[in-house]
Amino acid sequence: MRIGIDDTDSPAGMCTTYLGAVLIRRLGDIGIRVREARLVRLNPNVIYKTRGNAAICLEAEGDAGRAFSVACACVEELAEFAAEGTNPGVVVAECIPPPDFYYAALRSFCTIDDACRVLEDAGARYRGYKNRRGLIGATAAVASDLPDRTYELLAYRKQDRWGTPRQVEKVSLFRAEAATYPHTWDSVDRENGVVVCVPHTPDPVLFGIRGESPAWVMRAREYVVSEEPACEAVYVTNQGTDAHLLAGSIGDLVEGHSYLARGRIAAEPVTGIGGHVSVLLEDREDAVRCMAYEPTKQFRSIVRQLLPGDEVIVAGSFKGGSINLEKIGIRSLADAAALRPPLCATCGKRMTSAGKEKGYKCRTCSARADEPERFFPPRGVQPGWYEVPPTARRHLAKPLVRGAPDNPVA
Repeated sequence: MRIGIDDTDSPAGMCTTYLGAVLIRRLGDIGIRVREARLVRLNPNVIYKTRGNAAICLEAEGDAGRAFSVACACVEELAEFAAEGTNPGVVVAECIPPPDFYYAALRSFCTIDDACRVLEDAGARYRGYKNRRGLIGATAAVASDLPDRTYELLAYRKQDRWGTPRQVEKVSLFRAEAATYPHTWDSVDRENGVVVCVPHTPDPVLFGIRGESPAWVMRAREYVVSEEPACEAVYVTNQGTDAHLLAGSIGDLVEGHSYLARGRIAAEPVTGIGGHVSVLLEDREDAVRCMAYEPTKQFRSIVRQLLPGDEVIVAGSFKGGSINLEKIGIRSLADAAALRPPLCATCGKRMTSAGKEKGYKCRTCSARADEPERFFPPRGVQPGWYEVPPTARRHLAKPLVRGAPDNPVA
């Protein structure tokens, strides 16, 4: 069976993955063995999300009725019911629903009625609390299909420390990254000297380490010096896979979806108030604004160096009429011609202007020329992929250390 849970947290606390870690132990106490724990990220553009729009799925062996009772009791004990936006959902499915619903929740939007129809068709046990919105994520979690999978080790705080400053030694996290990268990633942002894997919200998570296998995240964990955790769990995830991206054409983009889209730069980038950089991307008769916001830091310098005519592929979410850039692939660079005074044919020195509309004159030998020299200065960027730093990376975005997008648009 698969057990799905979603929407138990709030901005003030709790974490659905923590509830999952507790549930794993409680199921074990009654003889129900959990074979796999999944952390399933869904559409990052959903407005109802608390933080990262994650649901959990536990694949287990045992009595489904007892598992459902224990899961509901766990949610009723730990979920943030007092928060207006917290609407938990619990699902236990012995017949796994088709993955179509997972992909719809990952890349688009689903309704509570959609989820209930899927659950009824699968003969699943389910319970929704308050307005029952958590049934959407819980259903998507039990229907999840992870052809590309990564792992995250999550350590949780003791309850009496929730809401207090976390005690995690910064230098130990940089050591862990140095010892295990590229098999683990995004624990720290080395270029900006920032810790990424320790949250700042008042929830139970102490830190999380992401990587290619349980062995690698556990090896990185050995380097971490911190306050004593209450418990730890390793989740299989769709994080770092680009599973949210659709191949899209500029004229057909849909609000709240995430895309890989191809086009050419139509105008020089513009840096606006706050340091946000915008650039116009066109394809035939259609155009769309692409944004690199201030939190993307040095990634903005790549965008600023783009010139009209450059052919690119962009990855990001389409929101408010713009693509919010997660990464960019430069396919080809336009010839960026510039003009300068010509070299003197007699003495080889660079001429200077002789005055407006008077051509050029060599200061050494007084030779003259009428036309400037056309040349192509080197570009600060080269064809290839560029990404935002770890501090600005979305959970689902695939870091380039794992490879470029698997299915770039044609």
